[in-house]
Amino acid sequence: MEYTKLTPELTAELSRLAAEVIPAAEIHDDFCHDELAGLRCRPEALVRARSTAEVSAVMRFAFTHHIPVTPRGQGTGLVGGAVARAGGIMLDLSKMNRVLEIDEENLTLTLEPGVLLMEIAALVEPLGLFYPPDPGEKSATIGGNISTNAGGMRAVKYGVTRDYVRGLEVVLADGRVIELGGKVVKNSSGYSLLNLIVGSEGTLGIVTRATLRLIPLPRRAISLLVPFPTLAQAIETVPLIIKSKSVPTAVEFMERSVILAAEEFLGRSYPDKSSDAYLLLTFDGNSTGEIEAAYDNVARICIDNGALDVLISNTPERNESIWKARGAFLEAIKSSTTEMDECDVVVPRRRVADFIKFSASLEEKHRIRIRSFGHAGDGNLHIYVLRDELDEAAWKRTLGAVFQELYDKAREFGGQVSGEHGIGFVKQPYLAESLGPDLIELMAGIKKVFDPTGILNPGKVCSVSGRDGQ
Repeated sequence: MEYTKLTPELTAELSRLAAEVIPAAEIHDDFCHDELAGLRCRPEALVRARSTAEVSAVMRFAFTHHIPVTPRGQGTGLVGGAVARAGGIMLDLSKMNRVLEIDEENLTLTLEPGVLLMEIAALVEPLGLFYPPDPGEKSATIGGNISTNAGGMRAVKYGVTRDYVRGLEVVLADGRVIELGGKVVKNSSGYSLLNLIVGSEGTLGIVTRATLRLIPLPRRAISLLVPFPTLAQAIETVPLIIKSKSVPTAVEFMERSVILAAEEFLGRSYPDKSSDAYLLLTFDGNSTGEIEAAYDNVARICIDNGALDVLISNTPERNESIWKARGAFLEAIKSSTTEMDECDVVVPRRRVADFIKFSASLEEKHRIRIRSFGHAGDGNLHIYVLRDELDEAAWKRTLGAVFQELYDKAREFGGQVSGEHGIGFVKQPYLAESLGPDLIELMAGIKKVFDPTGILNPGKVCSVSGRDGQ
């Protein structure tokens, strides 16, 4: 698809609509990529929006002149979703970062999309309230979390971002502003357009305000670090834990190699690193007795299935130490190699062990390092392929072969190509293979209704377009 190029005259017109417009030559390199290695594209103008009115004016301008627009938060995505593949305007929403209301009666929080995830916890937890979605990247914006339907470590008990979005203000491709949902708990009023926007990665509309559901903050939390002789034994124990009546808040798996990388990255020791594999579980509740009953039951299940020990972390300091290391896994792996790419798949929980075994077999087959960790409780696995010293041609060839096998196996197991990081640019071919032509056609039709001229984040999710034909 061909788009209009931003001429100096059009850039001057754009500058009259928004307070801060930065031309291409002055745009910092940070805005030319996200966390996906190897994909860099420079927008023709960067607009730092401060209000819904500005976003609406920019979209009316872009719609009139057929100029592509790429919305962006903090740029922490891993699939190229916030990269301006088609040039045009990059719309930076990180300055729209006001908290508008905390409604303690209706248990809702209303805020702009640029508020950081870490700021939400700091704001609501002193009031005894809780926003459960817990993606690993705490510096991401809530707008980015909504765009990818982010999940995180607490999803096994509490669900994902979509489960906590009550209302949205959205600017459409032509600049119209619509309101979806609200503070109501139940709503059967027509199609759920709200849920279409959540997870749409900025391809259907731009979120400029969100109303989030809160719940009462659990009073206590205890973590268990459970070493196993092998990763297979650890993973095979997870379905037994989930089937029990003692459902943890989080169930994570990790290997010794990842723990050692995190130790080196953080410069601090992990509580235990003697075993090859671990489960990390958290339980929360409102009383010590309630939590102890839950974790006693799970501890017995683990020991009965080969666990070497059950290490109880029952103080805030110990919990913080363990989970800080878990939160550093991604950066630790990244720092240990020259380049890496991630396969973020989700499979049925009963196939997690089989998938991890399969991914480990690819290390020897393709002679490349592969590291993994993930949310064993909900089947969302993060498989990292490391470049190390491979040259560019060998890296691309090997990465493509490994990814194809991983996504093919996920499909064979009844899984999908993304558990929480979205599709963006890089995963489109795998999504097409996974869903098939009928569902891709339906998704493209929805895109056409919301964005008839294809200017909203083009070349992402289910369509490929742009000046370079990609």
